[in-house]
Amino acid sequence: MQQQNLAVLAGRILLSLMFITAGYPKLIDPSGTAGMIAGAGLPAATALAYLAGLFELVAGLFVLVGFQTKVTSLLLAAFCVFTALVFHGGPINIPDFPEGANGLLTMFNGLMMWKNITIAGGFLVLAAFGAGAWSLDARRGSALKSLAA
Repeated sequence: MQQQNLAVLAGRILLSLMFITAGYPKLIDPSGTAGMIAGAGLPAATALAYLAGLFELVAGLFVLVGFQTKVTSLLLAAFCVFTALVFHGGPINIPDFPEGANGLLTMFNGLMMWKNITIAGGFLVLAAFGAGAWSLDARRGSALKSLAA
């Protein structure tokens, strides 16, 4: 059982790192993300960049410590699929770039799409099975059980 708890903890740490390290910079300088959002045709790009950064940072921290893990994991799975399809689902065509460079960027963009979809799968597993014994969710559950007794 301890090995399973260690594996779940390691999985939570690894899943959370991408969102913590991606969310914080968006709050400091949202311009790059705002450009991607505007390029996808979405409105209020700067506001959405800040919201994305805040969501990624907070959700990443929640997964890291195992707080509200099931709900947070479902939200992150949806976020991953949305960003995969909206931002990484199509070809890259930068004017004045060589055709081969655009082709390579399109290939990397496709890999990013599948990476996001794969990560969504990890979050669905986490949502289904929970944060494990070494989490705030488990500690809160134990506290709630002792209050009910």
